Amino acid sequence: MSTNTSTGAHSRAVAAQAIHAVLEQGQSLTQALTTYSEQLSAEDKRLAQAISYGVMRYLPVLTEKVSGKLDKPLKGKNQIIQSLLLVGTYQLFKLRTKDHAAVSATVEASKLLKRKALSGLVNGVLRQVLREAPTRNDDGERELPSAEGGNHPRWLREKIRAAYGEKAEAVFTANDSQPPLWLRANRRHTNVTDYTALLAENGIEAVADSQASDAIRLVKPVPVTKLPHFEAGWVSVQDRSAQLAADMVDAQPEHRVLDCCAAPGGKTVHLLERTEFQTPLIAIDVDEQRLERVSENLYRADLSCEVVCADVLDLDSWWDKQPFDRILLDAPCSATGVIRRHPDIKWLRRSSDIDQLVELQQSMLERLWPTLKPGGQLIYATCSILPEENSEQISHFLGQHSDANLIAIEANRPMLQLLPGENDGDGFFYAKIEKLP
Repeated sequence: MSTNTSTGAHSRAVAAQAIHAVLEQGQSLTQALTTYSEQLSAEDKRLAQAISYGVMRYLPVLTEKVSGKLDKPLKGKNQIIQSLLLVGTYQLFKLRTKDHAAVSATVEASKLLKRKALSGLVNGVLRQVLREAPTRNDDGERELPSAEGGNHPRWLREKIRAAYGEKAEAVFTANDSQPPLWLRANRRHTNVTDYTALLAENGIEAVADSQASDAIRLVKPVPVTKLPHFEAGWVSVQDRSAQLAADMVDAQPEHRVLDCCAAPGGKTVHLLERTEFQTPLIAIDVDEQRLERVSENLYRADLSCEVVCADVLDLDSWWDKQPFDRILLDAPCSATGVIRRHPDIKWLRRSSDIDQLVELQQSMLERLWPTLKPGGQLIYATCSILPEENSEQISHFLGQHSDANLIAIEANRPMLQLLPGENDGDGFFYAKIEKLP
């Protein structure tokens, strides 16, 4: 795709292609944007990302607005125009782009998508949407109609409501919001107090978290290129809920530590920033491509560990029979706690996936338990908010193992379930299990 973006059409076309890839081909939004935005300028990449993420957040209400203006559904090769109409409608409601410019750029995008014959349809639908749209508010946005369950699929709405009752609406609202940018201070270079002061010197307002001891929240997000000493590894981007993993592991220099399902390496690097291990930490993941991210993050932080590409379940392929003092199992899960960061999860995940994930998590716990030293601790973590993956999973494991003891994380919270938006963080779950002698 040409990089001539004078009309803004290219960013709209890329957003439509990415949305189409998610909805029709089951790709992740991150993967699709990486594929289609390669030739865009940095500014247009940000715009394409903002639009496509926004469409994923408000997909049901946007689809309803678009579908009501079409005489018949767009099918086959023309389905890409359905995605483009979602792009245009989202702009008219949620972006501050002037209406005529948004419509014009979206119409031009239909030509870039080789659907010139449908450019008149795109123009007509968007102008009809615009005529019926409310006036902009003080923030320059238009109010979208509310959707039952905050733009979530029915199966997920029902699960969240069954689990959290009156708290469910707050979860839906949080999932439809844009998350803040959290940083993790690298103790080998700085600390939260000093780096927050350094940010202030550079005109960036930030606040320290009261629980996650290395976490800093930016009041307004900025590109990482504007963060002092980012390339030198002074800070990394990581949500405050995920940062709690290092506190849970509580690793000491003499501990032998295993980080399971380690990619992309945020928790791995955090553990290494805090502790100089006498025995190399082992970071294991089955995905060779994602392990490259671990190596990149280690390189930026100027840290090292033993990175292993293997299936955790296949012990013979990677375990040397030497037991571990600490195991962090950041288990594969539904990722229902990070929907606000990855809104495509709502439309990619299926109800049937949950039982399969629960079975996989159970298998991992069972296989890893023999690798833990008596007196050692296994920290089970997910970015899920579904009880069957979390508290119910751990309760089942404890019932099957007389040598497993749950270590309470807080006096009134034996296990820690954080919901999306709680302390401005993502939804996350932690449980600490000690292996009795």
